[in-house]
Amino acid sequence: MYWQKTVKEEINFRSVGLHSGRKVGMTIKPAEADAGIVFVRKDVTSDNRIAADIQNVTDTTLATTLGVNGTRVHTVEHLLSAFRGLGIDNAVVEVDTFEVPIMDGSSQPFISTLKKVGLKTLRKPRRYLKVKKTVSVSEGESMAMLEPSPDFRITYKIDFPHPAVGTQSFHMVFTPEAYEKEISSARTFGFLRDVEYLQAKGLALGGSLQNAVVLDDERVINKEGLRSPDEFVKHKILDAVGDLYLIGMPILGHFTAYKSGHRLNTQLLKALLAGEDSWEIVPHPHPASRADVHGDRVPDAKPAAAAAT
Repeated sequence: MYWQKTVKEEINFRSVGLHSGRKVGMTIKPAEADAGIVFVRKDVTSDNRIAADIQNVTDTTLATTLGVNGTRVHTVEHLLSAFRGLGIDNAVVEVDTFEVPIMDGSSQPFISTLKKVGLKTLRKPRRYLKVKKTVSVSEGESMAMLEPSPDFRITYKIDFPHPAVGTQSFHMVFTPEAYEKEISSARTFGFLRDVEYLQAKGLALGGSLQNAVVLDDERVINKEGLRSPDEFVKHKILDAVGDLYLIGMPILGHFTAYKSGHRLNTQLLKALLAGEDSWEIVPHPHPASRADVHGDRVPDAKPAAAAAT
């Protein structure tokens, strides 16, 4: 994971938008080193490029929305989570409407297709944001915190007063393998009692049993049930991984959350950046480990030049 990466070639996706209910076409294209993740609204003729940057977050109501000069793209967190899970630093994401397709409600469809197409290693070292001092935010009972750690770790706890959910917690040391195995298949979830209210507000118009875990007052109503007993907390981790990637690079730090969501996750990043002595940008923590995520190696032709760029 030493070198930056992008996708090898264009990839097309098509699915419904979770909140808009519209059919969405999306194309992911390769990008150069240091380009970052950029969304492009193909249905808009001007101001249609939106960087995946914490400063561009415009709304966090049930999803993370990015916007620039009035142009927005909604529900970006699952795709960003997949990018972080696979170690994709740079990509252009073109959408033909204002929302990323929801697929099956998890990031697994993105992961599977991206792996089939493959990744391209770029001859530019990856940078990391290292947490130097503990930073936390809270709102009522909810809390999110980042504290120093030599690697990226996540500890998450949820507590829903529902017999099928209750209190769940999960801890992981983040690796691409652990993310794909434990987190990527966890689907978004919602409560049947909230559907009419949300749809009246123009939300969850594309939600269905094909792209979400739905609960009535007592149980999960999806015929196939859960993918894992702790799928609920794992999906909250999936969301958080995507939200935290809005910092623009991988984080070296321990993320701890209790009943957090998109709003607190993004507030935490802003609080971290506001404390200039709380973080620093560093190179790969293990520079001798230069293996690609798929096992290939980039010739170490000009390490000094690469380090200086």
